[in-house]
Amino acid sequence: MTDLTFACTGVRADPYAAGPTLVLRLRITAAAPATRVHALALRCQIRIEPARRGYGPDEAEALADLFGDRSRWGSTLRPVQFAQVGLLVPGFTGETETDLVVPCTYDMDIASTRYFNALQDGEVPLLLLFSGTAFTGAGGFRVEPVPWDREAAYRMPVAVWHEMVEQHFPGCGWLRLPRDTMAELLAYRSRHALASWETTLRALLDAAEPAPPPLALPGAPAPRVTERAAP
Repeated sequence: MTDLTFACTGVRADPYAAGPTLVLRLRITAAAPATRVHALALRCQIRIEPARRGYGPDEAEALADLFGDRSRWGSTLRPVQFAQVGLLVPGFTGETETDLVVPCTYDMDIASTRYFNALQDGEVPLLLLFSGTAFTGAGGFRVEPVPWDREAAYRMPVAVWHEMVEQHFPGCGWLRLPRDTMAELLAYRSRHALASWETTLRALLDAAEPAPPPLALPGAPAPRVTERAAP
């Protein structure tokens, strides 16, 4: 079986993608330099390893909904699934580098998104787990499985994630709502001829605030209290 090793050498945000997308740079190396690989059909599972970094007080507070209070982190700081993507690697001899394209989401109901959003700086410890099929052979053609123990660790700068989100959602957040609630919001916006979703939500928030009590003018008499007359 061809002995292949994997390493992640870098990451960048794709500014031209239709949605938030990270591009990881992979280096694939065969143990024997002259090994001919016709193609690789890979599956890559990417996990976040939260126990492999430290957290400031603000980050710990933002992560409480994922991992609970910091006192419990010894048992709750478990790996978080980030993505699972496929990759077809063209033929090479000995070693090659290729891009692994990872579509992302800014849906705050997704655990990995909430994790990334809670971090202010530093690095995200990632673990890439590989499997798949290798098509090899110098003078012929062999089909071999990629062993399930192939993996690569990488520490992704938090700044890359924030850069990617800012490219697609500059200065904004993201909110997912049930379809019937969204229909009611759309009807409310149409009835009141509101220009944007921001003004729609602001109008609802303002309407939900209780009206402040009227201010008494200086020197004005106190309001008269009317009571039931005694029989």
